[in-house]
Amino acid sequence: MEHVIEMNNITKIFPGIVANDNITLQVKKGEIHALLGENGAGKSTLMNVLFGLYQPEQGEIKIKGEAVKITNPNVANRLGIGMVHQHFMLVHNFTVTENIILGSEPTKGGKVDINSAAKEIKKISEQYGLSVDPYAKIEDISVGMQQRVEILKTLYRGAEILIFDEPTAVLTPQEISELITIMKNLVQEGKSIVLITHKLKEIMEVCDRCTVIRKGKGIGTVDVADMNPDSLAELMVGREVNFKTEKTDANPGNTILEINKLVVKDSRNISAVNELDLTVRAGEIVGIAGVDGNGQSELIEAITGLRKVVSGSIELNGKELSSLPVREITKTGVGHIPEDRHKHGLVLDYTIGDNMVLQTYYQDPFSNKGFLNMKEINKKAEELIEQFDVRTPSKDTPARALSGGNQQKAIIAREVDRSPELLIAAQPTRGLDVGAIEFIHSKLVEERDKGRAVLLVSFELDEILNVSDRIAVMYEGEVVAVVDPKETNEQELGLLMAGGKRKGKVNSDE
Repeated sequence: MEHVIEMNNITKIFPGIVANDNITLQVKKGEIHALLGENGAGKSTLMNVLFGLYQPEQGEIKIKGEAVKITNPNVANRLGIGMVHQHFMLVHNFTVTENIILGSEPTKGGKVDINSAAKEIKKISEQYGLSVDPYAKIEDISVGMQQRVEILKTLYRGAEILIFDEPTAVLTPQEISELITIMKNLVQEGKSIVLITHKLKEIMEVCDRCTVIRKGKGIGTVDVADMNPDSLAELMVGREVNFKTEKTDANPGNTILEINKLVVKDSRNISAVNELDLTVRAGEIVGIAGVDGNGQSELIEAITGLRKVVSGSIELNGKELSSLPVREITKTGVGHIPEDRHKHGLVLDYTIGDNMVLQTYYQDPFSNKGFLNMKEINKKAEELIEQFDVRTPSKDTPARALSGGNQQKAIIAREVDRSPELLIAAQPTRGLDVGAIEFIHSKLVEERDKGRAVLLVSFELDEILNVSDRIAVMYEGEVVAVVDPKETNEQELGLLMAGGKRKGKVNSDE
């Protein structure tokens, strides 16, 4: 018996779009099989068919050689299929154990037996190297830990086949290498894994074979050992991709953003930003490097008015921002591509067209004496959808119906189109494919070359090194070093991010 999963000639159609067009996927037992494709290529749709969330219009599915009909996720669970979704499905005020047993609670004397479940979970977590505290609340643990809970949820239900949907999109580099170890452990224990991703480095590192989907069609399956990142990228996008951002040296002008001795507290009322100083000038991209949780999120929320400033100053062109409401900050000339696209980037139940004008709907030409001018709004939406290649059946599609990467492109279109004096880009390419990343980087450089100031926050060190003109390293709420990307590398940045000191170089602002 060769294949644990066979999906033969699967077709799935949504109104206005063929998401999967006659795709075949075959996964061998004990392999890590990558599913690679651009944003909106149909990867998640295909896996949602396998997990029983969608019913295909045609095609057949075989598990371990037997034809099956997977009508809902409970049937998938019974067949030994578990799925770790891109956006986690966890109840935040429940404990780890309560989340894992939800829907299959063990009982004792008519009551839910939490303690025996916690013991079982501890045993499974030790077996696979997934150390998690069974009694911790979800809201108190890191994103990487939450992901482990999602993996444990599938293992607790006896999954033999695990589907990971973009599992590293929200993880720090350290968490990514831990996850890769966990995946290798799972496969050694006889599990089979389908990994939906567009991070080519990870495919090269951990996958055995790779099936490529382009615009809903299967392009083919290749052995990863025979490929390199360039050839995989070309298969995925259908053209050559340039991994190095094309840009000339920066020509910085006046200081646009000046932050002095800034102090900001986090949601637990602990200082997250400690007396931080930072400047960003017109015509430069300043990258902020740091391990997640060192005050980057609170810094951005303070600049954009989403979090109160305790003390210190934030000035845009000499104007103090820290006491202004959010809309005033936006009007003053700040654009914000937020870290959490669902919480701060989009109104998910609005159409993608309405989301395109969230920052400007009250201004001319979109509003006339308090009435919305839908003709102008629709025209602008269609322009941006076209220009930024947002893959959507139409401008009237609700934002929540788009793939994560296309949601991201819509936010970037809206913010970059306004060409603000200061563009804050937090994790701008999270969950984007290489073609889209290349496009977004070129847009950031284009804004810089128009004389705009760009503040880029990213956990992807290659992105920080590739796009920034200066790099500010944050550690425990402070900028501990400002370095020139041409004079540093990932190793040195990693050391600085962990609180280490720079050898023999003077920190400079230049």
